[in-house]
Amino acid sequence: MLSPSDALDRLDAALAAAARAGADAADALYVGDGSTSISVRLGQLEDVGRSEGEEVGIRVFVGQRSASVSSSDLSPQALAEAAERAVMMARLAPEDRFAGLAPAERLASGPFPDLDIDDPAEPTATELKARALAAEDAARAVAGITNSEGGGASAGVVVMALATSTGFRGGKRSTSHGTSASVVAGSGADMQRDYAWASARHLADLESPDAIGTRAGQRAVSRLNPIKLASGAMPVLFDPRVSSSLLGHLAGAITGSAIARGTSFLKDRLGQRILPAGLHIIDDPLRPRGLRSRAFDGEGLATHRTAIIDDGVLTTWLLDAASARQLGLAPTGHASRGTSGPPGAGTSNLHLDGGTISPAELMADIKQGVLITELIGMGVNGLTGDYSRGASGFLIVNGEIAGPVAEITIAGNLLAMFAQLTAANDLAFRHASNAPTLRIDGMMVAGS
Repeated sequence: MLSPSDALDRLDAALAAAARAGADAADALYVGDGSTSISVRLGQLEDVGRSEGEEVGIRVFVGQRSASVSSSDLSPQALAEAAERAVMMARLAPEDRFAGLAPAERLASGPFPDLDIDDPAEPTATELKARALAAEDAARAVAGITNSEGGGASAGVVVMALATSTGFRGGKRSTSHGTSASVVAGSGADMQRDYAWASARHLADLESPDAIGTRAGQRAVSRLNPIKLASGAMPVLFDPRVSSSLLGHLAGAITGSAIARGTSFLKDRLGQRILPAGLHIIDDPLRPRGLRSRAFDGEGLATHRTAIIDDGVLTTWLLDAASARQLGLAPTGHASRGTSGPPGAGTSNLHLDGGTISPAELMADIKQGVLITELIGMGVNGLTGDYSRGASGFLIVNGEIAGPVAEITIAGNLLAMFAQLTAANDLAFRHASNAPTLRIDGMMVAGS
């Protein structure tokens, strides 16, 4: 795997080759990654995995025609040949009046902020195995656990570098550490599975394997003997395990491509209230040690903290350069991409803020409702906002958890769901997208 500086040297050579071949503009992206993972089951080593890969993607423009190629051969000759091939392909491509690099005057310039996403700690395979075993042992020690699907531990490194013919050069090295456990409770016709996992940029920030394993075991046991639930409209609470999925649906609906195509249920809602007053959805790519922190986006634009929803009001679309041109707007620094195609748009470290009451207070007045801890399927219509997903969790009766429920379906419309949303104050930054416990009244719940 190359260092960021060495990767940039390769990209510079690729861009020079593209210019010699006749490209009017070009950019090049390097992605290299390596990871080690260990899995155990029933106290025995089950699998050791080591993966490494690196690839360069080259995108060229000839007038308003463009093409992209990628190569896993990083030799100067191979990259030059890839750049020449891309130019030949671009000459045959249809014109796209929105195609082009990000505006040069908006490109980020160094020095870039230190986001502290590179951990020098490099755990050995022996240390990873010990962590995986500890997580599984803790899960199996929970009373009621009868079998295990295993414990796991991993450590990885990613190097990314981006260069453009308009003068941008930037690279970063980031690390990740993870631990997981998955176990089975009960026996016969009443067996339930559940899991827990955690990840962090720095090993020192990773939750202990004992805590992860214990949580997995407790979750599995708590799902035993599910209650039959009658269908009807009722309040639904989304546990933090699943509440961030609602943020994902919103983010997908405000990407520039969806707005430009008119295929989003939020296409006419910019500047309007989407969530109740007092709630905010923040995208913060500059959070130190964040799982998706980055100083520049996939087109070389500077990133910044953005209140996508501010006091309940939708303030912006998520725009890469192409979708910004389609909409007659400026790109927002949210471009994301891989090596095999043009950029799209997306979020980085996303969270919902503004909840003021505890989860217990959030459910205190509920006569009958459900707390959702797992969602199944992807029954969400991005055009209409209609929402229907399989789910499981716990019945709420008179403000208290009354027992597990399974094989239910929850349904509503995202516009109405967002408008009725109430947030608790238990926000914790565990993942790339985070939300507290959320309550939505009047959702349809279909039971058995």
